[in-house]
Amino acid sequence: MTGTRTAGYRSGTKTIKHRIARYWNGRAASFQAQREAELCGRPHQLWAEDLISHLGGRRGLRILDVGCGCGFFSFLLAEDGHDVTGIDLSENMIARGRELARKYGTDVTLCQMDAENPAFADGTFDVIVSRNLTWTLPHPARAYAQWMRVLKPGGLLLNYDAEHAKYHLSHGLEGERAHAMLSQGQREECMDLYGLLPLSGWARPEWDVACLEQLGCAHVTVARVPENRQPDNAAPYPIFRIKAFKPSADTGRLRHAE
Repeated sequence: MTGTRTAGYRSGTKTIKHRIARYWNGRAASFQAQREAELCGRPHQLWAEDLISHLGGRRGLRILDVGCGCGFFSFLLAEDGHDVTGIDLSENMIARGRELARKYGTDVTLCQMDAENPAFADGTFDVIVSRNLTWTLPHPARAYAQWMRVLKPGGLLLNYDAEHAKYHLSHGLEGERAHAMLSQGQREECMDLYGLLPLSGWARPEWDVACLEQLGCAHVTVARVPENRQPDNAAPYPIFRIKAFKPSADTGRLRHAE
């Protein structure tokens, strides 16, 4: 029975992740335009200041940008002198991000990879950052455990997110200009995916804090992101920042929890 359940779990995971990747592949071109507008506008400075303020003036850190999309956070951190790797499930997002990196001469490594299964050795990174990713994950608790695994002891997690799916399941897709450019088929798929995602029904960021604390993280804090950090098509609901540190002594449960 255990083998049957495991096989079913893997099959279901593969199916939903294929749908998620296909959906975001279809939005890569518009995301590239949005991220380039941020790179060339006021959000560039504001987000850079926010991210760098948490790094204690250090340079040359190994940083993982999880769910990097077209690479906005990756570019900002590379400009500050860090060794940045960005990963995203969507191959089209990665391709668009590489185009932007070449255009602006930014030295970053962008790879197609599953955020819930990052293919890195334990304790690889000093810092992990993420923006607008966690809500899209079928298994967010596993993702958090894996991010802690690849963080060095004492490493920092900065996760910027919001209750995107939960809001739109209640209010529809109106009120956010990012959805105005979607085709009818994309809008229907978007709403279907919202309904499949577990974080659509959980209270956040309270769930995130509890999950990270269960993993043994220290100094887990939450702050609301100022509205001036958001692009012109900002969501009509608050963005929050979750900040946490991996314990200096790895307890072992970080490696195996899901």
